[in-house]
Amino acid sequence: MNEQLIEIPGYHVHARLGQGGMAEVYLATQLSLQRKVALKVLRQVDDQAFSERFVQEGHMVASLHHRSIITIHDIGRLADGRDYLAMEFVAGGDLSRHKGELFEPQQALRIIRQIASALAVVHDHGLVHRDIKPANILFREDGTALLTDFGVAKQVTLDHDLTHSGIAVGSPAYSSPEQAQCLTLDARSDIYSLGVILLELLSGANPYRGASYTQTVMNHVQMPVPQLSAPLQDYQWLLERMLAKDPDERFADCKVLLASLDELQPEPDAGDPRAHSVPAAAGGSWRPRLAWGLLAVLLLGGAGAAGYFGYRQVQIADFLARAEQRLDAGQLLEPPQDNADYLFRQALALDADNGKALDGLQRVLQARIVGYLDLAEQRLADDRLLMPEDDSATFYFRQVLGWQPDNLLALAGLNRVAQRFIEGSEQAYARRQFDLALESIKQGLEVEPDNETLLQLYDRHPQRVAAARPLRAPAATRSAEAAKPQQARQNPIKRLWNKLFNN
Repeated sequence: MNEQLIEIPGYHVHARLGQGGMAEVYLATQLSLQRKVALKVLRQVDDQAFSERFVQEGHMVASLHHRSIITIHDIGRLADGRDYLAMEFVAGGDLSRHKGELFEPQQALRIIRQIASALAVVHDHGLVHRDIKPANILFREDGTALLTDFGVAKQVTLDHDLTHSGIAVGSPAYSSPEQAQCLTLDARSDIYSLGVILLELLSGANPYRGASYTQTVMNHVQMPVPQLSAPLQDYQWLLERMLAKDPDERFADCKVLLASLDELQPEPDAGDPRAHSVPAAAGGSWRPRLAWGLLAVLLLGGAGAAGYFGYRQVQIADFLARAEQRLDAGQLLEPPQDNADYLFRQALALDADNGKALDGLQRVLQARIVGYLDLAEQRLADDRLLMPEDDSATFYFRQVLGWQPDNLLALAGLNRVAQRFIEGSEQAYARRQFDLALESIKQGLEVEPDNETLLQLYDRHPQRVAAARPLRAPAATRSAEAAKPQQARQNPIKRLWNKLFNN
């Protein structure tokens, strides 16, 4: 599936990173400064209102200065009229790639702290982000979490239009109760969404996510705050405040939230490597600390460095053996602190260049790819093509491509999903359900924006509708045509009458 890359003056475009319904993102080099950037480019120019919002987003984010907010480098327009944003390129992936993983509490709190500090700046500018979710939390190579995608951010003073339009923006699985009900929002709505993410980091799941949009909304409105397991009860009060149904019972703003986080985890110094740790599965650092403690004991007892080296090798061998057992049993990410991914990472914590551990993590990734491809096939069989947004055939195929961009099965899978929408559109045309046909075409383009068949269907839609609805003849003509059969029946009689009386 080779594609023709876009050309933008002043940039060398390397590859397309992803696409959505209205925009696509490319990896490029900004030639003037020789730096990598992510180019977000509108896919079409016929929606003037969206183009204005797109540019407004760029100016809005450019005005926000914080280490945990994505940086905008440039705003421009192509010769064909499409707008684009040149943004900081972030190589560490997003938080959604860690779906299902358990995080150490301190590690989870560091991520929440960094995003909360970014939101404090956003809110101080009179804005509400309105779409806080794992996919919008990125990681730099040093592990710093940062906030992105302000496409639906809005000034608090202008947010009354939500109530009038009755349209809920954002992602249902992370929406606050007031957001799900299309009520007026303020900063406390973002705090709720951040609370859902914290719950997911600590428990490995989002219990608010239902089988349907309606069920998800009802869960946010009615479901009590979930209870953490016994070892995590020290953080239950924090969740209770962040996830309160009534906004007045939540933290008043992110500054108060940050102060409460300080009570649980004092903010590390800038030079402390823990301040920017790269996200990983739960179980992070207590075993390396234990190893260093044992080293101290061995040194004090006169065992020397050789004793510690021998002990470390035994520990590494134990981690590797247990990791292989968990991998064979299919325990890739579960149970917490006793799964293949976790144990291979523990071996790497003791020996960063350990070949067996690195190979093991690759095999874990391959097993996850196989598992996601299986899930994608199941969702395809159930006709769950695009929704739910994080449990559909499209979602799982794209997750695989995030890990392995040239995976042929995932690429072919997306093509099959697009084909389903093509078939659906043709069936809708046959039933003369033209709006449904167009909607099916648009959904297919969300899956495969460069699909030639879908693009042709989209371009030909107006003609097909017009051809299926021919103009009716004028009333006078219809009356004349209707009269012809009657006249045909009368003509023989008239002819006989005329013949009798004219002789």
